Amino acid sequence: VCGCPGPRCCGRCRRAAYCGPEHQALDWRRGHRRSCGQHPAGDDSADAIPEHNEFLFPEYEILIEPEEPEFPDDSTIDPGDEQGAVDASKDPKEQEELGATGSEGEALQSLDEETLEALAKRETEEDKIFQIFKEKVAAEPEQIIRYCRGGEGPIWVSGENRPEEKDIPNCLCGAKRIFEFQIMPQLLNHLQVDSLGESIDWGTLVVYTCADNCGGANEYLEEFIWKQDYCV
Repeated sequence: VCGCPGPRCCGRCRRAAYCGPEHQALDWRRGHRRSCGQHPAGDDSADAIPEHNEFLFPEYEILIEPEEPEFPDDSTIDPGDEQGAVDASKDPKEQEELGATGSEGEALQSLDEETLEALAKRETEEDKIFQIFKEKVAAEPEQIIRYCRGGEGPIWVSGENRPEEKDIPNCLCGAKRIFEFQIMPQLLNHLQVDSLGESIDWGTLVVYTCADNCGGANEYLEEFIWKQDYCV
């Protein structure tokens, strides 16, 4: 049904394979109830793998590229000059709008101290953390994985629900697990599951793996993943 190994099978026809009871029940509702047990013994068509495109995610090639430096060494643009050029290019209508904004700023000076304090607190620490995340994402909007094993930690979407060292269990071999890569929320769009409602969702998925890189190359080992959602 989902493309994962199916160690379980239908108890009636013993032909349809499933990774677990959830997908078996889903397949039963989607049509297996009509085809189950209809093929006689020896019928080769009974062994054909059915199409379940409605369950499968689209496949893509993942391109691996080093991240470009945030500020190139040859950057010689002066922020003041750049701002001056932008201001000079504004048309009269934009200048008028800026003048209106300035008038609003003057009006703010007449507000009471309590109101000004409330306005000042609108930019919370949470806003700053999410802004840093958005700036990183904007540099590479197609990025689905950020990889940096044992180096710089992940970029978080929120200041809440971050794991502490005690929250990350050691590997089965006894070694600590360290940050290796994080899965970005852009992947939801590529997998076409970024709709609201009952769709899967995450802010970022952070994967921690064995610092000693234990185990053989020909076997899968269980590692640890931390799911952080967007702060509401």
